[in-house]
Amino acid sequence: MGDGALLWRRLLAEFLGSAFLATIVIGSGIAAQNLSPGNTGLELFENAVATAAGLFAVILMFGSISGGHYNPIVSFVDAAFGGLSWRDAAAYLPAQTAGCVGGAVVANVMFSRAAVSISTKHRASGGHWLSEVVATVGLILVIFALARTGRSHLAPAAVGAYIGAAYFFTSSTSFANPAITVGRMFSDTFAGIAPSSVPSFVSAQVVGGVVAFGLIRGLYPGLTSAQAADAIQPHRVGPEPVESDNARGSR
Repeated sequence: MGDGALLWRRLLAEFLGSAFLATIVIGSGIAAQNLSPGNTGLELFENAVATAAGLFAVILMFGSISGGHYNPIVSFVDAAFGGLSWRDAAAYLPAQTAGCVGGAVVANVMFSRAAVSISTKHRASGGHWLSEVVATVGLILVIFALARTGRSHLAPAAVGAYIGAAYFFTSSTSFANPAITVGRMFSDTFAGIAPSSVPSFVSAQVVGGVVAFGLIRGLYPGLTSAQAADAIQPHRVGPEPVESDNARGSR
């Protein structure tokens, strides 16, 4: 599904949304370190609150253009349900990843740090891997449950709330997104992740996406491609509407 003439606009929206997301996650992590040095619990709380609120806003910012995915797992699950073409999902992937890398660089520079600093924060363990599976399953279930029941307008708030909560109930602090996982490699700060931990996180997120797809098929067998197309935000993927002469004349 989708119109080639509008693909560039949706890719730009996914790039910018992903960049803002990474800037919010990493920038708030740096700010938390500066505001509450040595108090890990308070740093995590500040990072989580900023991320939850920022994610809500950024989905609203660009969601009506591209759906506000900012996450390859969301895009490919959407394609599996027919809400997005596989071609477009594949095109979203590099835009989302490049946006997250760019957002990490911007966050670093805003706080007068080196533009690129490779993280040394190792996160790979069995508990982290399971946490990423659980976090990703929950995220996808929230998004597509709302789409199936005609409540996609609630998704920005629900997604922000879920990710904010998952910062605390998962040991991994809920990345649940391969693009942001890659982006967070480029900031050796509170929100960073060491490159050696990235494959484990990404593999867990892919597994979570597959598990979530199966659960949605079982729980919501009536999910249509039209409903899937509204994940995360209802948006147009076809040609722009053409005004009739009567509509123009009524202005």
